[in-house]
Amino acid sequence: MTSPSPAHYLKKSSPARTKSATSTPSRFFRRPFPPPSPAKHIKAVLARRLGKKASASVAIPEDAEDEDGVELDKRFGFSKELTSRLEVGDEVGRGHFGYTCSARFKKGEFKGQQVAVKVIPKSKMTTAIAIEDVRREVKILRALTGHSNLVQFYDAFEDSDNVYIVMELCEGGELLDRILSRGGKYSEDDAKTVMVQILNVVAFCHLQGVVHRDLKPENFLYSAKDENSPLKAIDFGLSDFAKPDERLNDIVGSAYYVAPEVLHRSYSTEADVWSIGVIAYILLCGSRPFWARTESGIFRAVLKADPSFDEAPWPSLSTEAKDFVKRLLNKDPRKRMTAAQALSHPWIRNYNDVKVPLDILTFRLMKVYMRSSSLRKAALRALSKTLTVDELFYLKEQFALLEPNKNGTITLDNIRMLNALQYRRMDFEEFCAAALSVHQLEALDRWEQHARCAYELFEKDGNRAIVIEELASELGLGPSIPLHVVLHDWIRHTDGKLSFLGFVKLLHGVSSRTFVKA
Repeated sequence: MTSPSPAHYLKKSSPARTKSATSTPSRFFRRPFPPPSPAKHIKAVLARRLGKKASASVAIPEDAEDEDGVELDKRFGFSKELTSRLEVGDEVGRGHFGYTCSARFKKGEFKGQQVAVKVIPKSKMTTAIAIEDVRREVKILRALTGHSNLVQFYDAFEDSDNVYIVMELCEGGELLDRILSRGGKYSEDDAKTVMVQILNVVAFCHLQGVVHRDLKPENFLYSAKDENSPLKAIDFGLSDFAKPDERLNDIVGSAYYVAPEVLHRSYSTEADVWSIGVIAYILLCGSRPFWARTESGIFRAVLKADPSFDEAPWPSLSTEAKDFVKRLLNKDPRKRMTAAQALSHPWIRNYNDVKVPLDILTFRLMKVYMRSSSLRKAALRALSKTLTVDELFYLKEQFALLEPNKNGTITLDNIRMLNALQYRRMDFEEFCAAALSVHQLEALDRWEQHARCAYELFEKDGNRAIVIEELASELGLGPSIPLHVVLHDWIRHTDGKLSFLGFVKLLHGVSSRTFVKA
């Protein structure tokens, strides 16, 4: 029996009265929800200064100074030769912070090339934060060059009134427009075509240390109207740089696509992957996984609700497709796939010879492994020996990208974030122990089997008698932790060796902070 078209579910009049509250009426795809405003706290400061109640209705003065009363410096050091270099045409789009015009280069190596010019009025840069946002956007665009699914950046200009960011002109329209024109009906193969491009460019951004923070169908444009035209990521106005161990805390993005950890104000690259999961869900079924009639309702759904996989067309879709989306929409960012891992997922990896890119998570995990105790390394080596062929696929791809030598080892001397650690080479067996994610394995149905098998291996080669104080030192637990209460069940009373519970805790790399939070 043929499943009803996903467009059927887009037209439900009231989700509150239907079987699932997650199906999205089509009119809500265009509902103008602004992103969670990073300027709300600025408005509150201005409201207090003006002696008024802090509310969203407080207008920010056009001639605003910063909080110390110093006039803002709106000079960016960009070229002022816009009119001599470019012939600017008509407006082609408008956003929250500016508008976009078409243009053509008058001279130089790009003479005759049609481009898009994003115009950001300086009158809207009313705070030091707003000015820094523009400066950072240009810096990010300069850093992200050379990827086929990234809008090409040409140059930045300014005059007394505006900043002008010159980029590739994409005339194929938004991904959202194509979703709507299909009535939400994408085959799995068509959805894969879109997903591969999005995942590739996001993995590239993450490897460069950039978190986009506003991934949604509106921020992907087709370069031309042709059906097979490449997809381009645009709009890095809310993007930021994030170091491997850094957490961002400002709430930005678009309500329907925002990750739970963003609302908790502690996030990194994983938040982008959640947004990709929302896009994947929409492509495959035509509805948003989380929705409500108000912004606060959407946020509650993101934090508390689980997406529905029971209504059509989900029962007719492949098990791999459902698993792919579920692993992107895991509410625990530690258990969520990365963009590079998603490209190695069984649903997508054999599609059109997909190449798995280098993953920033690999370096993060290797760094933690190298700083771990010998006991934890032994536990991780035991766990790595239980991995299936599917789970090893991603690790083999990562190892190959690090260019192993003829001896089958990789050299770590030239990896910047690892070069201060006392490691020079690593073979594939140890690499698997270093680069596997315990939290991601824990999210799989077969985690218990993995852990039990690993513990049996650990018992044969690695487990040893250990006293509570030594175990506390291995785990980095401080003197404030009641060791005998906390660790009592982690050591077997019969022989003083690690119990299964202690082994699992050791795999996770428990620290004092874990107990403080508990």
